[in-house]
Amino acid sequence: MVGKWRARFVEARLEGLADDLRPCHPSSITAEQVEDVVVVTLESTPANATHWSRAKMAERTGLSRSTIGRIWKAFDLKPHRTDTFKLSTDPLFVEKVFDVVGLYLNPPEGAVVLSLDEKS
Repeated sequence: MVGKWRARFVEARLEGLADDLRPCHPSSITAEQVEDVVVVTLESTPANATHWSRAKMAERTGLSRSTIGRIWKAFDLKPHRTDTFKLSTDPLFVEKVFDVVGLYLNPPEGAVVLSLDEKS
């Protein structure tokens, strides 16, 4: 191997050290399929779930899980992460917020207020 690279350097100097193009097969995934994955990831959620998983998206599109992962990586998509606050759909949400904020603003004498985040 060293002899091969030395000979290439002697023959073509620095340009000879550039790696040769490797044979590859054309992609079997169309641009339309990639677009479909990106659009569906960004604009919808699966039934009974908060976000798409690779398995659910693969099932929906007919592509493999690893292909979905490569597409998401190429477009820097992370459907399991959210950048915005999601308002609760609890009908008693406003009353609960008043109760919690009231504890922080006017705690009872000698009370300890603890807060826990229920997300993992």
